[in-house]
Amino acid sequence: MHINAMHWAQVEERVKQDDRCILPIGSVEQHARISLGTDMILAEKVSLDAAEPLGVPVFPVLPYGLASSFADFPGTVSLSLRTYIGVIEDILDSIYRAGFRRILIVNGHGGNAPAGTVVSEWLNRNRDASVKMHDWWRAPKTMGKVLEIDSRASHASWMENFPWTRLAGVQQPEHAVERIDFGAMARVDAGRKRALLESCEGNYHGLFERPDADMLAIWDVAVRETRFELENGWH
Repeated sequence: MHINAMHWAQVEERVKQDDRCILPIGSVEQHARISLGTDMILAEKVSLDAAEPLGVPVFPVLPYGLASSFADFPGTVSLSLRTYIGVIEDILDSIYRAGFRRILIVNGHGGNAPAGTVVSEWLNRNRDASVKMHDWWRAPKTMGKVLEIDSRASHASWMENFPWTRLAGVQQPEHAVERIDFGAMARVDAGRKRALLESCEGNYHGLFERPDADMLAIWDVAVRETRFELENGWH
């Protein structure tokens, strides 16, 4: 259940019975020829689909993350690390104040990894809470399904090209991209990163698109794996 469909008193009653919730986090950044909002779209949708039969509230996705590598691609929005730390802490504080004690953070962007350190420090100050970070796309079963279908997969490739991240009227290239040089990417600024990626349009490795049957098979695994995290392993 999206928390936008609840009023404050309903939340107050809900946490008396069940103190679980989901916070999706994403990013707005280049994704080749699919939506700039891919990471936020997928994080929120997999959260809503996983939570739906359980009635667990899902907070609106945090759209902006750490995307400095793509800063020179128009449309990308990147928070500084110091800002991001404060935003994550403030959101967790607010959710905690509402009574939620089991918080599943569903992450859709690899660059948001520092949020895990923020969570670890936050938990030391809120010892009756439990927070799990779930990188939905690289969780074991989901990534296993991706690799089963096509091992040539990475950022902005076919593995992020779902019906809900595609753009109307935008054609996808038919060729596959060779794996980028990650070492070269790591040692240069955003402008030179863009130059390195322009020949592949930002796709790190693989095809730009695969059949919907493949994508829906991955999505089914991702939803079930996210739901498992919501239902199990709390301490």
